[in-house]
Amino acid sequence: MEKLSINFKIAADGPSGHQMLVTEKYDGIVVDCDDMDDGLNILRAIRQAASNQSSVAFAIVNRVTPASKAFEMGANFVLQKPVEPVNALRCFSAALGLMERERRRYFRVPVDMPVTMILGQNDHLKTRASNLSEGGMAVQLKRKLPPDAVIKLHFTLPATNNSIETRATVAWADGAGRAGLKFRDVPQISREHMERWLLTQIGKI
Repeated sequence: MEKLSINFKIAADGPSGHQMLVTEKYDGIVVDCDDMDDGLNILRAIRQAASNQSSVAFAIVNRVTPASKAFEMGANFVLQKPVEPVNALRCFSAALGLMERERRRYFRVPVDMPVTMILGQNDHLKTRASNLSEGGMAVQLKRKLPPDAVIKLHFTLPATNNSIETRATVAWADGAGRAGLKFRDVPQISREHMERWLLTQIGKI
C-alpha cells in the first residue's frame, strides 16, 4: 500500500472493525476473513453499512473460506494466505481505478453556487448549493419538497463555463431548510464535466 501511496488504518479486532464501518467512510476495506474473529461478518457488513456500501472490498482467506464464498458475500478481490507481496501489489494496483472512482463519487466539495430547480412548467426555484459530489448536492430550500418529486436542475460548475443539466430526487431533508439531492439520469456530457471538475478539486487536497 505504501508503494502505491495508499493511506490505511488498522482495526485489530472485530468490534473495532465494525465500529469503523459504522462511523467512517473508506475507499477500500481489507478483511482477514479466516484468522480474525467475526471476519466473515465484517465482510458481509460492508455492504450493509450506509457509508461503505460501494467501497472496494478485499477478502484475505486462509483455506477456510472459499474464494467463491467471499465473492458471494461482497468481496471485489480475494487474496490467499500466505499473501505474496507481488500478488498484493498486483491486486491493489488493479483496484486503484475502482477506489478512485469510489472516492470521487463520495467526495463532497464545499461550494456556494446558484442552482435553478424546476419542479413544473411554471414552478422554478432559485437556490444555492453548499456542497457538490458526483452523486448529488446539498441545497438550501425555502419550502418543503415532496419526497418523491423529480426535479430538473441547472447550474454552472464553479470557475468554469460548464453548464450542467440533470434530474434529481430528494435524498434527505433536515427540517431547517437544508436538503440533499441525489442526481438521476445525468447526461454523458454533464457527467464528464463533473468528473473532470471533481478530479481537479481532489488534486488540490
